[in-house]
Amino acid sequence: MSNIELIELSKELYAINKRMDEGILKAYSLAKKKAAAEREYRKELAKEMLRLREEKYPVSIIHDIARGNLADLKFERDVAEDLFKTAITALNTLQTEASVLQSIKKHHEVI
Repeated sequence: MSNIELIELSKELYAINKRMDEGILKAYSLAKKKAAAEREYRKELAKEMLRLREEKYPVSIIHDIARGNLADLKFERDVAEDLFKTAITALNTLQTEASVLQSIKKHHEVI
């Protein structure tokens, strides 16, 4: 491997590390949104269950009705969770890619 190829490899590693730094910040942001969406859903679910209970709905179906009535909040919660999981998966992929490139670089520096 030539010096030019090693320089290009180093540049690629730098770019990956920069993307990982940005991804970490994004993951933090998504984690907060995920937690906020979960909190909002649970608070509204409790309120809705109390409302249904006061309206004398049978206890056995209150939970299902309340969840149905709050389907949009549950959707937002689920989307926030999936976006967070996707960000973590992307970071893991970048980490693997960086590890492979570092191994290649180290191998060729030894040669």
